[in-house]
Amino acid sequence: MPSPLFPEPPPPVPPTPLPEVDAAVARVKAAAPRWVQVSCRERAALLQRSMDALLAAAPQWAELTNLNRGLPTEGEGSAEPWLTELLPTMRNLRLLVDAMAAEGQPRHGGVRMLPSGQLAVQVLPTDTIDRVLFGGMTAEIWIEPGKPATQGEVYRNKATGRPREPKVALVLGAGNVGSITPTDALYKLFVDDEVVVVKTNPVNAYLAPVWEAALRPFTEAGYIAIVHGGAEVGAHLCNHRDIENIHVTGSDRTHDAIVWGTDAEEVARRKAAGDRKNPRPVSSELGCVTPVMVVPGRWSDADLRFHAKTVTGAVTNNASFNCVAAKVLVVSRQWPQKDAFIAAVRASLAEVPSRKAYYPGAEARYDAFMHQYRDAEVLSPRGPGVVPWTLLPSVPARKGEYALCNEAFCGVLAVVELDAAGPEAFLSAAVTFANDVCWGNLSCSLIVDDATEKAHKGALEKAIADLRFGGIAINLFSGIIFGVISATWGAFPGNPDEDIQSGKGVVHNTYLLDHPQKSVLRAPFRIFPPPVWFAGHRGALKAGKGLVAVEHTRSWLKVPHVAVSAVRA
Repeated sequence: MPSPLFPEPPPPVPPTPLPEVDAAVARVKAAAPRWVQVSCRERAALLQRSMDALLAAAPQWAELTNLNRGLPTEGEGSAEPWLTELLPTMRNLRLLVDAMAAEGQPRHGGVRMLPSGQLAVQVLPTDTIDRVLFGGMTAEIWIEPGKPATQGEVYRNKATGRPREPKVALVLGAGNVGSITPTDALYKLFVDDEVVVVKTNPVNAYLAPVWEAALRPFTEAGYIAIVHGGAEVGAHLCNHRDIENIHVTGSDRTHDAIVWGTDAEEVARRKAAGDRKNPRPVSSELGCVTPVMVVPGRWSDADLRFHAKTVTGAVTNNASFNCVAAKVLVVSRQWPQKDAFIAAVRASLAEVPSRKAYYPGAEARYDAFMHQYRDAEVLSPRGPGVVPWTLLPSVPARKGEYALCNEAFCGVLAVVELDAAGPEAFLSAAVTFANDVCWGNLSCSLIVDDATEKAHKGALEKAIADLRFGGIAINLFSGIIFGVISATWGAFPGNPDEDIQSGKGVVHNTYLLDHPQKSVLRAPFRIFPPPVWFAGHRGALKAGKGLVAVEHTRSWLKVPHVAVSAVRA
C-alpha cells in the first residue's frame, strides 16, 4: 500500500531577531509591577476577552493543526485539534475566570482524608454540566502528606498586603500539542503571578497567529510576549539577565542542556558536584514511558473490545507524539483472558489508518526500536513519512530494558507480562514494575472491572496510593487528566535535577491548590456514550466543537448537541 498523500503543512516561522527578543523581555519586565496589582475582577475580564478571541480563532487553529499533522481539514478525521488543543485551552480560561471570581479561592467538590491521613480534594466535576458531560468521571488532587488543602497563596497574601515581587518567567513551548504553550503561560501568569515571555517550539510555531489572537488581551497589555526560534533564541533567553525562572515542556535532554550545559564531560562533572550552570529555578514536564496496567478479571467479549479501544486511543492520539501516550501494556501472564485481550488490542490498532510522522526524529526512533526488537509486529503500512502502529510482544520486565527506559515518541507499544496470578498479586507487582522499572513518573493508567474492584478494593486503593506518578487514571487514557485542566499536570514530586526523569512542578491546577502531590482520575469500567477520543469516533468533530462552545458559554442549551454527537460512535 502506498504512503498516504498528506496535505502541505503550514510554512515555518522565521526566528525572532535577538534585538527584538530583548525588546520583548523589556516590555514584559516593564509590565510586571502592573500585573501584580491587577485585581481579580480585572483579571477575569481579561480572561473573558481571551475566551471570545479564542472562539473566533478556533476554526483557523484547527485547520493549521490538521494541515501540519496530515489530517483532513474538515469532516471525519479532523476532530483532534478541537478535542486536544482548543477544548483544554478554552476550559483553562473558563476555570480561571471562576477562580478569579472567587478571589483566588474557587469552591471545589470537598476534601476527604485518606487512610494515611493525607488529604484529597475533588476537582471534577466542577459543576452540574461537567457531571453530565464527563460520564461519571471524578478527579481528585492528592495533597502532599502533612500539608493542608489551602488554595491561592498568591491571592491570600495579596489580601493581607503581601503581594509577590514582580517577576519575569520564560515558557519554552512544546512542539506537539498546541494547547500546552498557552496553558503553561496562563499557569505562570495566574497561579505564579508572573509575566511571561513565550518562546514557541519550531515544530508548531505555525500556530503563532492564533495564539497571538487568543492571548491578545494579555500581549497588548505587555503581560505576555511571544517570540520564535530554535536553540539559539532559547539559549539567549535562558541566560537573559531579566529572566528569573524557566518552565520547559520537552525532553530530559532539553532540561539538562539548560541546567547543566551541553558538553558531556562538563555535564558529568557538574552533576557530580551539584554545580548548576544555570542557577534559575526550572520547572518542567519531560515525558514518560507510560504504563497501562490491566488488572486480571472476568471480562465479556464487549469489555475486551472496549478497553482494546481505550489502549488504542492512548497509543494513536496525535500519532503517538504525546508524552502521555501509552507505551507499555502490562498484563498478568496467568490471566486466562490475556491472549484474547492482546489480540483485541492488536486488531484495534490495525484498524486505525497510518498517520504522518510529523514530529522530527520519529522515523529514526522507530528504526532504533526495530533494531532492538526483531519480533516486532508491524500492524499498519510503512512508507515515506509514516511510522506504522507496532506491537512489541513479550518484552522482559527488567530494569534497563530498551523499551522501558527509552520513550519511543512514535506508534510503538511494548507488551509486558508479569508473573502474578490474581488481582492482588498483580497490583503489587505492577506497582513495583511501574515505579521502579519504567522510566519517568508523569502518568499511568489502571484498568479494572467493577467486580474485581469491589472484591479487592483495599488492594486497589493501596496500589493507587503507592504509585509514584503525577497523574493516575482509572479505566481511561491518562491524557484525559491533562484535558480536564482542573487537575494538576506534572511529574510526581521529588525528581532531583541530576536525574530529572519526567520533570518538576505542575501546571493547570485551576483550583490553585498550594501543595499538590498527584491527581487521580476515575471513570466507570465502561463509559457510555463511548468516549469521543476513541479512534474513529464518528461524532468526534461535532462533539469537539460543541464542547468548546459549552466551555465558552456555560449553557444547558448547548449540552444536548454534544450528547447526540457523542452517541454517534
